[in-house]
Amino acid sequence: MSRFIKKSSKKAGLPPGALIHVGDKKAEEVSIRIIDYNEKDFEERDLSPVHETFSCKETSTVTWISVDGLHDVDIIQNIGEAFHLHPLVLEDVLNTGQRPKIDDFETYTFITLMMLFYVDENWQIRSEQFSLILGDDYIISFQEKAGGIFDPVKKRIKNGKGRIRMRGADYLAYALIDAVVDNYFLVLEKIGERVDSLEERLMNDPQSEIAQEIHLLKRELIFLRKSVWPLREVISSLERGESDLFKKETEIYLRDIYDHTIQVIDTIETFRDMVSGMLDVYLSGISNRMNQVMKVLTVIATIFIPLTFVAGIYGMNFKYMPELEWPWSYPIVLIVMMVIVVIMLIWFRRKRFL
Repeated sequence: MSRFIKKSSKKAGLPPGALIHVGDKKAEEVSIRIIDYNEKDFEERDLSPVHETFSCKETSTVTWISVDGLHDVDIIQNIGEAFHLHPLVLEDVLNTGQRPKIDDFETYTFITLMMLFYVDENWQIRSEQFSLILGDDYIISFQEKAGGIFDPVKKRIKNGKGRIRMRGADYLAYALIDAVVDNYFLVLEKIGERVDSLEERLMNDPQSEIAQEIHLLKRELIFLRKSVWPLREVISSLERGESDLFKKETEIYLRDIYDHTIQVIDTIETFRDMVSGMLDVYLSGISNRMNQVMKVLTVIATIFIPLTFVAGIYGMNFKYMPELEWPWSYPIVLIVMMVIVVIMLIWFRRKRFL
């Protein structure tokens, strides 16, 4: 449940904009890396101390400041002061349970969304908040810890391949968001493999532990939907051109991300329907198996009713029962009981009870 609702109790009673990190500490130290580039030049370096970010605003290149680690509030606050960021923006950056959203300010645009990763060991989806601040010629990105999801983007910038070096900061923002959305498809592939595996096991040999796996998978899909669904609104807002920092030539790429987001949402809904259907199939299978058992027990009990009646009659120790003196009475009774069983079995077979 902690993945759905982050623990924000320590913020209770504090004024709006109070900077407190909400979430787990996923990095030992906060690392800051800066990438400066234009069509001809490229430079990458680590920043220490954070006050070196002040000079980034005065360059004529596109500047990408990548912050990995959110637990050091002082560093986040210094960056906010250097770029005149609103306190509520910094509060959202530090709140790792923030819903994906977009806020457009006068000189910058703030976007936050969720990065998702599939963990094969425990069949769970791991989430990480990604926040992005887009200015005229700079981008500040915040991650909970360093990861390789943006390595292809950095490689394209470093090698000068594609159009990324010829475009501005808005295209870089598109490239980062696109990398996050593309990673959703990798998660969906893993989920799809698990759905297929569960479906095959359900058809071949439905065991009791499958119900628990279906329930866990259903929870993962709910979490996935909660993380992805608000992104549709964010991309739609960018596509409509509500932010002046995104140029007209970038809008067509934003429409591509919107299409990918819709495809991801449709796939999630399809998986949810399939998992719900599997749960119904499992319950129906269990019910059918119970019915089969009850049918066999009912047939056995029905067969023994007349046998019990006959045995009950001859179990009454009356003195004047004419059959008691017959020498063949015992085998005759057994034969009669066997005939009754055979007749009942033939009748059950013809009625398709067996």
